[in-house]
Amino acid sequence: MSDPYQNSYHQGGDGYAYQADDPPPEEDAASDATEGHDEEDQMYEGQYQGIPHPDEVKAAQRAARAKTRAAAGALSELEELSEQYEDIMEDCGHGRFQWTLFVVLGLALMADGVECFVVAFVLPSAEKDLCLSNAEKGMLGLVVFLSMMVGAFLWGGLADKVGRRRCLIVALAINCVFAFLSSFAQGYGFFLFFRLLSGIGIGGSVPIVYSYFSEFLQMDKRGEHLSWLCMFWMVGGIYASFTAWGIIPRYGWGFSMGTELQFHSWRVFVLVAALPAVTSLVGLTFMPESPRFLLENAKHDEAWMVLKQVHDTNWRAKGQPEKVFTVTHIKAPKTAEDEFIEIQTATGTPVQRWAVRSLTLCKLVLKNVASLVSAEFRFATLFMAVIWFCMAFSYYGLSVWFPDMIKHLQYQEYEAKVKVFHGEQVHDFHFNFSLENQIHREGQYVRDKFINIELKSVTFEDSLFEDCHFENVQSTDTLFRNCTIRASVFYNTDLRRDKFLGCRLENTSFQHSRRGCRLDTREQNDVLVYLVSFLGSLAVLPGNIVSALFMEKVGRVKIIGGSMLASAGCCFLLFLSFSQAAIIALQCLFCGVSVAAWNGIQVVTVELYPASKRATAFGVLNALCKLAAVLGSSVFASFVGVATAVPILLSFAALVCGGLVALRLPDTREKILL
Repeated sequence: MSDPYQNSYHQGGDGYAYQADDPPPEEDAASDATEGHDEEDQMYEGQYQGIPHPDEVKAAQRAARAKTRAAAGALSELEELSEQYEDIMEDCGHGRFQWTLFVVLGLALMADGVECFVVAFVLPSAEKDLCLSNAEKGMLGLVVFLSMMVGAFLWGGLADKVGRRRCLIVALAINCVFAFLSSFAQGYGFFLFFRLLSGIGIGGSVPIVYSYFSEFLQMDKRGEHLSWLCMFWMVGGIYASFTAWGIIPRYGWGFSMGTELQFHSWRVFVLVAALPAVTSLVGLTFMPESPRFLLENAKHDEAWMVLKQVHDTNWRAKGQPEKVFTVTHIKAPKTAEDEFIEIQTATGTPVQRWAVRSLTLCKLVLKNVASLVSAEFRFATLFMAVIWFCMAFSYYGLSVWFPDMIKHLQYQEYEAKVKVFHGEQVHDFHFNFSLENQIHREGQYVRDKFINIELKSVTFEDSLFEDCHFENVQSTDTLFRNCTIRASVFYNTDLRRDKFLGCRLENTSFQHSRRGCRLDTREQNDVLVYLVSFLGSLAVLPGNIVSALFMEKVGRVKIIGGSMLASAGCCFLLFLSFSQAAIIALQCLFCGVSVAAWNGIQVVTVELYPASKRATAFGVLNALCKLAAVLGSSVFASFVGVATAVPILLSFAALVCGGLVALRLPDTREKILL
């Protein structure tokens, strides 16, 4: 069968009218671009080296696809549309337009990466500023992933029905607005509520970004450039770590308006963390909708305009503005779903039309979700669900376990240095120096003064305080157990009655006690917290580069399976040493090896589903990923300081299971996006 694209004009079966890139030359006609040049000057410079002309390569690829189509028999309407769309994208080329969109969407992906770190970085300061209990801290960390899970499901489903660009703009706008409001929230309830809505907004970025960008890529560029796009998530982690390290410990970077509004440095960091989302939102206003989505929704004129914009932008940037976009007409079938919406919304009041349109949209989204487990997609969805869950469970579980183990080792080291004083008797003494990491048992303190000092990790047990004076005392992790306190005064201290456990208070007064919590960045901001996150994010860079370069050469399936099995092997290296340095090094190694699997998973998820279900499927699987992250972080954190072998074995089992399932996936390297 001859290649139809070798002719000057081809009429497609679905209404396409398509011409070759170069129109037939006319006699005695010369363009300004070729005027004054000999024929030999126009010869392709690589032909003497045996290098085929790009147009020849393109023609050969199309001929091969045409031969495959002829062998396969009649194509469905969707397959014909996909084949023709791929041909058009090849003629549009890969250039300035894709790179501009790459940066804009990369910033949205970067915002998602930042969101995962924001609460973890601000929590040590926010827990003092907002007086958070352990339960409230746990809920704040949990709500991040739960809200992103809801956002991924919601925006992924809507993107297939409303549009990739429109949904991403709304999602990022929600994230920006509520991230801004959360930085000013003075109470725990408002802060939690605003971070919840912020997470729902940014949760839609991952499923939409990959679906959106993939529909502007030709087949031979898709795997590599989607992998390069994954790098922005790593950049988000580096950005969050670096800015938190530079801003949060700067206690003076803030302001206050009386006692009602306190704006400390950690709140400044929350604002700065929203900048990638704001920048991406601004950039998206200059980007068009996905032409593949427009064709799916019978908006062929709009799709033609977008494709022409891509073509002209790329060839103009390459110095060939004379290249003409030769697609004259694109016709896509109008679906029954569109007709249903139009019929239902043609009558009634505006409120009724909005209600019917919204209800119909919800039904269509849920129908699309249900179709993911139909006979056609059942096995693909099941396999991808297992792979996403196993990868997220082990990755996010270990991401929590690594820093928690470091903190546990630091606490053990700190606790080993505790000083114990037994039976000391101190009379008429003025304590004008701070006490730290001490235990005082069965002591007697008579007519002593504790003025302008700090008590940090100090415990008094079975001791007597008589006629003592405490003034301007600040305390951290300080308790009085089974003590007797007589005729003593506590003036302007934060030593409240809840810090006296089983104590007898006789003729003792608490005057001008400090309310609320105290924020001290010197105590609450350990540089190691930021350093570990920074190194873990930076360690992803080599894995990102390798996976991007070999995604097309090696294949997605081997990349995913090999990376997950290699990551499982890294887990057993943890048995060699549990020192702080060893844990940090192994965290970097694990992150660097496992990122290749993440890149492959996201590429395959895009390629397995047609355009009408692509963002929905990605959203459902990404929501499952966030659920696995919640389970993994909760389970792994519960074993810190209890059993180190259990998290290692759990992550090993999950990675091996996911890696073996991944090897059963179909190879999608040569697959045209449906």
